[in-house]
Amino acid sequence: MPKKKVDLDRLLKPVKNKPYIEQYDYMLSLIESGEIVPMKSKQNNGKNPALPLRYWKILPDVDYTPYIEELQTAYSIYLHVSYYFDHLDIYGKEREDALMLNAFIKNKRDLLKTPVSYNERSFQIFHREKYLKSGAGMRVLTHCGVSIESLNMVKTAEPFAYYSVDRSTPQKMLIIENKDPFCGMREHLLKGHTTLFGEDIKTLIYGAGKRVISQLSDFDVSSEPYMRDEHNTIYYYGDLDYEGIHIYEDFIKMFDRPVQPFVKAYQALIRCALEDLPFSKEKQNKNISDSFFSYFNEEDQKRMKMILESGRYVPQEYLTISDY
Repeated sequence: MPKKKVDLDRLLKPVKNKPYIEQYDYMLSLIESGEIVPMKSKQNNGKNPALPLRYWKILPDVDYTPYIEELQTAYSIYLHVSYYFDHLDIYGKEREDALMLNAFIKNKRDLLKTPVSYNERSFQIFHREKYLKSGAGMRVLTHCGVSIESLNMVKTAEPFAYYSVDRSTPQKMLIIENKDPFCGMREHLLKGHTTLFGEDIKTLIYGAGKRVISQLSDFDVSSEPYMRDEHNTIYYYGDLDYEGIHIYEDFIKMFDRPVQPFVKAYQALIRCALEDLPFSKEKQNKNISDSFFSYFNEEDQKRMKMILESGRYVPQEYLTISDY
């Protein structure tokens, strides 16, 4: 006889607002009717009269003969449904989705020749665009012996904002933390200038602050082929404060290509007068490594550390289009 474990709280839900003696009588009625059987355990709810905390709920017998016949005759040879023969109760729960997968493999298998996104393939098979990425969708694939690779899907990524002068390689690319300097530098190049701080930068990428990690985590998928040339030089430029340096340090740990600070831009940034600078936010994480500073000469390092240690910072907005 099939059964499953169930706890006292769940069984009491229909009478949870009743006095305890009525709850107790309700539980006795379930036991006497044979719907539940107390599990052999010393644990109880500590009340008087006491009730065990765990029970076996007796499930009705199910005739699985139609399921067995369906598994034997209806499924494509490309599906391997042996798991369901051994777990007919699970097949009952997943049957509708398994049959949809089977219908796709039988009738639309040619669609697998063309790679599409996860959501597009999910809709083709299950008429739900996000189902394949769910745990339930993955379980149906596994139980039907279908690998994710066999569905010929391509990963998609969030597009990121960038401006390209040209797509020649190798080239110098610049990732910029904030929107205003990104727009200013783009305008500078659109006006016909060929350099930024004396460097021949061909592509600007908007990093969007801390979001640079999520924005560019799928760089190999979301970028253009020329951007992935291994001989390109990639720079990063952000605010000169502890948070900006942390963003750079966290980013280079994630990014699988060398990225160096845009030294010439930072050198222009720190020419400011200390008294003109704003104070940093309180409670910033000051635990930074030397990976950022190692690209600068000793004089620049002293200047930058002096600014930071004074409790101030230099926003990228200190420089404008006339400085580029």
